[in-house]
Amino acid sequence: MTDSRAASTASPSTSERNPWPALWALVIGFFMILVDTTIVSVANPAIKAALDPHTGNLDNVVWVTSAYLLTYAVPLLITGRLGDRFGPKNIYLVGLALFTLASLACGLSSSLEMLIVARAIQGLGAALVTPQTMAVITRTFPPQRRGAAMGLWGATAGVAVLVGPLAGGLLVDGLGWEWIFFINIPVGVIGFIAALILVPQLPRSSHKFDILGVVLSALGLFLIVFGLQEGEHYSWAAWIWGMVAAGVVVMGVFVWTQARSTGEPLVPLALFRDRNFSIANLAIATVGFTVTSMALPQMFYLQLARGLTPTESALLLIPLAILSGVLAPFAGKLLDRTDPRFLLVPGLLLVGGSLGLYTVLILSDAPIWAFLIPSALMGVGNAGMWGPLATTATRNLPPRQAGAGAGIYNTTRTVGSVIGSASIAAFMQARLEANLPGAGDATASFGAGSLPPQIVAGFSQAMGQSLFLPVAVIGVGLIAVLFLRRPSVVRPHGTSRDAAPALRAEPARAAE
Repeated sequence: MTDSRAASTASPSTSERNPWPALWALVIGFFMILVDTTIVSVANPAIKAALDPHTGNLDNVVWVTSAYLLTYAVPLLITGRLGDRFGPKNIYLVGLALFTLASLACGLSSSLEMLIVARAIQGLGAALVTPQTMAVITRTFPPQRRGAAMGLWGATAGVAVLVGPLAGGLLVDGLGWEWIFFINIPVGVIGFIAALILVPQLPRSSHKFDILGVVLSALGLFLIVFGLQEGEHYSWAAWIWGMVAAGVVVMGVFVWTQARSTGEPLVPLALFRDRNFSIANLAIATVGFTVTSMALPQMFYLQLARGLTPTESALLLIPLAILSGVLAPFAGKLLDRTDPRFLLVPGLLLVGGSLGLYTVLILSDAPIWAFLIPSALMGVGNAGMWGPLATTATRNLPPRQAGAGAGIYNTTRTVGSVIGSASIAAFMQARLEANLPGAGDATASFGAGSLPPQIVAGFSQAMGQSLFLPVAVIGVGLIAVLFLRRPSVVRPHGTSRDAAPALRAEPARAAE
């Protein structure tokens, strides 16, 4: 039976409370978690040199990122429901504590295998935290004011994934790669205390957990990502293709079981009857793929082919981080009054165009200062991408499905990041083999300092060509958002005129 308190968005005391302090408290942990999706990219050469110095293959060190993203993505569907059942504040605090302790283990790792395991535990903590941030926004801000709140959420997401490489560069150069993880400990403690004090306890709803769905989704995602990650290493043997195909089949079975479930499915497919929710999920998957995959070839090129330090290469991202952070809140406020496509189309165009310019600059061996230009363009594009997509996805979510909707949205974003991380590793290795035959069998490591002059040109060509992949994927996201529907005027009680029938019925069912 559903808790009767779920019939309303919040209790009277909660609805009268200013929701902004709670959101700012949650943003601290959310920011830290997203920084850790990209902070490793700039430290990968140093980590490889320290923990995996004897091979020329890039696949092993990329698992430091992929392990985190995989254990982050798989549980998101159920952790959103856990927030609905046990309260988003409680689940957030548990996740933040787990993430902070795992950060300590990462910094103390003495082998690549130990670091990968600790990163996997970090990902689990991140999975507990992330859906709660969106769920609190959905349940404490009315739809007509949600754009500004999602603008802050979007600014946090956009800036965090870009600040990661900058912070990583400074820490790697100044203190060593271990400190990209040690820095999380004081931030995690501050975020825990702030959330404990400022985030309210929200009404809870009883949920049955779809164990079969959890197992199928976890198995399917693992098979697909592992196959993509290790494909180049095993020369795309038949068993690798079989693993990827099996993963696709398992995910198909997962969707089939969700559609036929007579209880409470892990993924309420009725949510996808809202066109904007469906398209926003597709678009955020392409964004996650692009943002994760673009960083690795850029950082390897700047540090190994051009001889920049981690700090120097990360400083080239300053225009991106500043412009994204400054403009995102304004984009969020504007979104409350306009069609989301007016922000999303130019935003995605700028991101794709800036990646194309990065490719041209790498292939032409342009001067280093020129890389500031696409950085600035991408910063403007990011401001029109993160917040507007999140607002569009959550605008029509009923309170009882806030956790499920947030879990689905963050899952699609993170799955996109996982596949992006795995795909770029395979694509980079393929381009290296094409431009530098035998690179995968080399005994010298690509992570151990500057490259020999005779292979710089081939290495640079491989890294530049690798960026064709995120350019193509962000193009898919651009095409998708063209099919968004302009939101209807929001009614006083918070349900839009064009909300899906299944969504409009949710409050009634919650009161039963």
